[in-house]
Amino acid sequence: MPTPRRARSFGGDAAHQRLMMANLAASLFAAEAIVTTEAKAKALRPVAEKLITKAKSAQDGPLRVHRIRQIQGYLGDREMTHKLVNEVAPRYLERPGGYTRILKLGPRQGDKAQMARIELV
Repeated sequence: MPTPRRARSFGGDAAHQRLMMANLAASLFAAEAIVTTEAKAKALRPVAEKLITKAKSAQDGPLRVHRIRQIQGYLGDREMTHKLVNEVAPRYLERPGGYTRILKLGPRQGDKAQMARIELV
């Protein structure tokens, strides 16, 4: 019996997958909605929601600088970190979770991959 996998694998090593999720998250925060494959959208959802939760806790308090540096370390993009902390997170201060929505769009024309739109609620 094979060993069960803990998470989806999108090719490449763990560092490549982390960077791919960071780039997808930065694109999501920049445009507030992106179209990608359904599998990538489902893998992106927990990453984006954890980043928004960290940005919510970076609004005030003694851990503000620490949280901002954690977000910056993951995203690697200073502008998107600024937008996430100062524009996106304040909208969700009263919301306990569920910041993203995934809408299924059907198969892609070229290779019939299932497409989905992930957007901020």
